[in-house]
Amino acid sequence: MVDKYRIPVTAFVLAVLLTACGKEAPPPSQAKAIPVSVVTIEPRKLTLSTELPGRTAPFRIAEIRPQVNGLILRRLFTEGSEVKAGQVLYEIDPAPFQAVLNSALAGLARSEASRYSIKARADRVRTLLDDKAVSQQDHDDAEAALKQVDADIASWKAQVETARINLGYTQVTAPISGRIGKSSVTDGALVTAYQSLALATIQQLDPIYVDVTQSTNDLLRLRRRFEKGDLQARGADMNKVGLILDDGPYPQEGALQFRDVSVEPSTGSVTLRMVFPNPKGILLPEMFVRARIPEGSNEQAICVPQQGVLRNAKGDPYAFVVGAGDKVEMRMLTLERAIGDQWLITDGVKAGERIVVEGVQVLQMLRPGTPVTVNPAPFAPADAKNAPATVK
Repeated sequence: MVDKYRIPVTAFVLAVLLTACGKEAPPPSQAKAIPVSVVTIEPRKLTLSTELPGRTAPFRIAEIRPQVNGLILRRLFTEGSEVKAGQVLYEIDPAPFQAVLNSALAGLARSEASRYSIKARADRVRTLLDDKAVSQQDHDDAEAALKQVDADIASWKAQVETARINLGYTQVTAPISGRIGKSSVTDGALVTAYQSLALATIQQLDPIYVDVTQSTNDLLRLRRRFEKGDLQARGADMNKVGLILDDGPYPQEGALQFRDVSVEPSTGSVTLRMVFPNPKGILLPEMFVRARIPEGSNEQAICVPQQGVLRNAKGDPYAFVVGAGDKVEMRMLTLERAIGDQWLITDGVKAGERIVVEGVQVLQMLRPGTPVTVNPAPFAPADAKNAPATVK
């Protein structure tokens, strides 16, 4: 009996409810459109760069060591000052070296004086030999004596030159121009030739090197992009690099000098060396810096505002595109890097398409096929110099 009346009663209740509502519920295809702001994607020429960490290094460095043994008489520079190449830094007691030079000069004079008589005798013996007045042995002895005194003269000349060189080494001079550090010895210190402890160190800081490291993965990525034609070199501009310090950009522009040909096995990276002018001495050795290095020019770069990019539960980026009939489509994106407040896109959208750039709450309400009302939003061109960090 219960089953007999269940269906009519249910139909009656539904009829009453529909009459109370006054109208039928609209089908899904007639749902109210959601107003959204969009930007139209337009390709633009973009110069890409990357920032790499590194440290500064002196352009030239010289460790000052004595070349003779002796006693330091005077230090002739101010620690921390600028010195010029050839400037005398230390004076070693020259007295013993002057004595050696004087002795060598005396020996040379003695040999030169004796040569006169020995040569005269050799000439007379040579004449008498022609007249058969002396033996061949006397002639040979005279010629040998002359050659021996000539050899003695040559030996004394070499000793004089050596003594002069050693005497000159008592004046310890700067081999390069630059800034000299602290002295490891004071007046009266005893030093030895080529000792392990440097007397002082000179560093040339203008210009100055900046050494940074770049992973081999990034190098291979760039090479592939050049081979595909996604990036083009820009000639001489590819060697111009910038520098970022802790307090902001460095005012001087540098040049990329070379990229090392070997890979550091412990880090899987290569070293890049740049040269920067340093006229005011702002950059000091071993200072931590970040170098901005150009990668190339993308003639058809696609950038979208970051507020239009969402991520799913797996962390994959996607965006909503307004397609035909002003209905939303969901597109998975491939991001290369952040540039300011925009993402550089390598796949997922193309030129001429409209990207929804509403807030997160509105974007989370959208689903594929949702009708929308389009309102254009302002869109500023991207600047590759703002934030060139690569997205992994």
